[in-house]
Amino acid sequence: MKQQKCPHIWEMVNVASGLIVMKQCFHCGRVSTCFCFHDKLPLEPCHEGQHFWNFMEGDPTFHFDLRCVNCSTLIQFGELVGLMMCTGCDQRCEVDVVRRKLEPQGTRVCIVLGCRPIEERKDISEEKVAVLQEYFDQQAKSLKSRIKVVHHKLVRSVDNCYAQVLENADSLFKTALEGK
Repeated sequence: MKQQKCPHIWEMVNVASGLIVMKQCFHCGRVSTCFCFHDKLPLEPCHEGQHFWNFMEGDPTFHFDLRCVNCSTLIQFGELVGLMMCTGCDQRCEVDVVRRKLEPQGTRVCIVLGCRPIEERKDISEEKVAVLQEYFDQQAKSLKSRIKVVHHKLVRSVDNCYAQVLENADSLFKTALEGK
């Protein structure tokens, strides 16, 4: 007998506020992004492996996991740093190309920011980005608005991106409603 695939209905769980923290290594120039589960900026330099990180910037944001209300499958987003709404700051950016294409339909573009440097940290998988898209598609039914989720790899230059960092889940849905 075939096992039925669960028609997942996702809900946000383990929601926590914190900060997106950007640091730069003064030795090699690489930029690091991570999520901190507190609201105090880490201003002190730190050493990690071959890197000597200096604080650059911090923005309030939130962290979450998704759980299916039907089967209790839990998708953990430990490598998620934050969500950002594309503002169209760079017309040559692939994300802005998507934004301009979807904007006439009232669809907003949300960038999923993972840990950096990508070569040294576990990045958020395309499968998890797809689960996030499923979640936002389910929310669109009640909001009558859509959000397109894209991976941060599509951003032309994350270091120069002026996308709006989303501070909490309410700001995410408020932004979607404003786009109607």
